[in-house]
Amino acid sequence: MTSRAEYAAVDRGPQTLRIDPHVHTTASYDGTTTPAELVDAARRAGLDGIAVTDHDTIDGAREVARLASDDLLVIIGCEVSTADGHLLALGVDAAPEPGRPLPQTARAVREAGGVAIVAHPFQRSRHGARRAAIENVDGVEVYNAHAVTNVRNRQADQFATRRDYPRFGASDAHRPENVGRAATDVRLPADAVPSTADTPPTETVLEAMRAGRTDPVGDRTTTWQYLTKVVGNARRKTTSLSLF
Repeated sequence: MTSRAEYAAVDRGPQTLRIDPHVHTTASYDGTTTPAELVDAARRAGLDGIAVTDHDTIDGAREVARLASDDLLVIIGCEVSTADGHLLALGVDAAPEPGRPLPQTARAVREAGGVAIVAHPFQRSRHGARRAAIENVDGVEVYNAHAVTNVRNRQADQFATRRDYPRFGASDAHRPENVGRAATDVRLPADAVPSTADTPPTETVLEAMRAGRTDPVGDRTTTWQYLTKVVGNARRKTTSLSLF
């Protein structure tokens, strides 16, 4: 895996976009990044694009897309809470219904023209799907920056390689400073980007993802950053429960 410092220095060329396909805003119960902060953080990280994937809602993604200028590609998406674990739905016009089996949800995402990517598989404490539940998907997140020990990342990478699924890296950022810590290089066809466009059409990028023209890059959050997130999530959940 390319380190963050190494991949930041690489000249990718005009036909490769660096996209963080799993970031959150304050529209997620555990997100602390406002849409405006997310746009700024993505630019500071040198990203060409982001997929905004709040939990079971596309409201945050729509606001980020409204705020971003033409030089930052924003893919509307969400992180769906399926019955089997979390699934990223990229390029959708509405949040898929939560609570359904993962294969059924993935099929609905694909039928709607989106891309279905398994988020942090095998990390059961974070609602990662088991192997048996992963079917009918477009890709697997093989490098999640919040996998502290990296064991599950390696297992996910091996699984995706054996099953010939496209491989993705992502920050899973809930705070501005983590945006772009891990990402995916998406290689576009040579004729994909019009010379007059700042970013290619979203569908062009989604199609490249489906075709497996992807490479995960980046590094993990520190143990301290991960524990801070866990403690913060617990506090937010406790506060929300005390309101009822």
